[in-house]
Amino acid sequence: MSVVHQLSVGWLLDHLSFINKAGYRLCPSCQYPAPSASHVAPVSSTPSTEDIVAPSTVDTTYSTGAAVERTGATLKKKYVFREEFFHVFKPHIVSASEQKPQQESSDAGPREGKDSGNGTEQHEGAKNSDGDSIASARKKRKRKCSVFNQGELDALEYHTKIRGLILEGTRCLIKEGLKSGFLHPISAKQSSVKNVVTGHVGCEMAELCEMAKRFPSVNENDHRSSQIIDEETSIPEQDLLSCVTENNTDFAKIIHLMGQKYLVPPKSSFLLSDISCMQPLLNYKNKYDVIVIDPPWQNKSVKRSNRYSHLSSWQIKQIPIPSLAAPNCLVVTWVTNRQKHLRFVKDELYPYWSVKTLAEWHWVKIARSGEFVFPLDSSHKKPYEVLVLGRVQGNIDLPLRKSDVAVLPIPDHKLIVSIPCTLHSHKPPLTEILTEYIKPDAECLELFARCLQRGWTSWGNEVLKFQHIDYFIALHNENEVGSFGLI
Repeated sequence: MSVVHQLSVGWLLDHLSFINKAGYRLCPSCQYPAPSASHVAPVSSTPSTEDIVAPSTVDTTYSTGAAVERTGATLKKKYVFREEFFHVFKPHIVSASEQKPQQESSDAGPREGKDSGNGTEQHEGAKNSDGDSIASARKKRKRKCSVFNQGELDALEYHTKIRGLILEGTRCLIKEGLKSGFLHPISAKQSSVKNVVTGHVGCEMAELCEMAKRFPSVNENDHRSSQIIDEETSIPEQDLLSCVTENNTDFAKIIHLMGQKYLVPPKSSFLLSDISCMQPLLNYKNKYDVIVIDPPWQNKSVKRSNRYSHLSSWQIKQIPIPSLAAPNCLVVTWVTNRQKHLRFVKDELYPYWSVKTLAEWHWVKIARSGEFVFPLDSSHKKPYEVLVLGRVQGNIDLPLRKSDVAVLPIPDHKLIVSIPCTLHSHKPPLTEILTEYIKPDAECLELFARCLQRGWTSWGNEVLKFQHIDYFIALHNENEVGSFGLI
């Protein structure tokens, strides 16, 4: 179970456990040649600080499945996601008030982590020539001459409204996590561990989707809506981009794309394309009962970093939700803390899609120690993100699936508390959380996905990003499973 604890306020999740529970076991009948012993890099089930390295820096053989056990001419075929990507043992930013050692408190839960009056949040280890925090110095210079704009005032007002809910609810869940041992105070060794920073991994899928627009057009009447993965295979880029790819077996599959290997979990399907090429998804299945959307919102930091392409509000409205949604479909949209985006979803986007807003939930990011990853009142970045939940309204010709099965109404102001993955924009899983609020036979779809989920259809121009085999390791034996988040 990825749900470690469930209380009335929300859930404490184990993201790593959820990924590995998908079952990345290759079919026993599939024979994969083992590399020579000189090319196999050893891996322990509990990597030390020295072992934690970015995939781009490791030996090529290790990067494509490395921790192997030679059994005749075959490899062990069980993969797990690399746990070091969840090694968040302490906050990313520590407020000035937390720089001094604090006495232990009997109250379990995260410290509030308020900024000091001059906003001196400090990035650990970042010092200038005078020994002061660089981030702190920048904050001081900025705040001397800055005036809050309307967007900042709106964000402050919203934060003030939900602050108590997040603080108290998170404390309750953290308390349970500390009791069970899922969360714990960090050791001296763990305090020295730094987050894994990955280099470039995999092929440029977004660029591939752009390139696909120059492929010869395919007559929809002559082309299949889906293709099934049989064994480890190379799929032509044009096929991968022109129809939905399915793995309908109980085993994981490996596909090759532009010289790179990607793991596809059991009972999953995906379409690699951008927003201009969604027709294959519309042709694939009738309707979906759950649609989770993580739009690439436009903001200043995205523009500056050029980390990924963004969509305008107008472009997001063009996503064909009415054509994809079943009657009473549950629509869940991830929203940044920018109030402009939250208002857009609730006041413009959902009404345009005939979706009635029902609730706002919050994903709260914590360290393994139980502290917020950013101070709760940080003026730099908040330790939470917003999810807006709603249901499709209106008259739709299709009948409800299993309408005799009752589901619970969507509650408001729930918290999803978890240790975040250090990989950018790897959101926590919602599958087990949403079970109470959807039909047992629900068809589920994730839009703008960056990974695949068992039992779901996923779409996006980076849909295989976190399925690259470099993000996984192969186990020596089944006894190692417990060390990699399988509970």
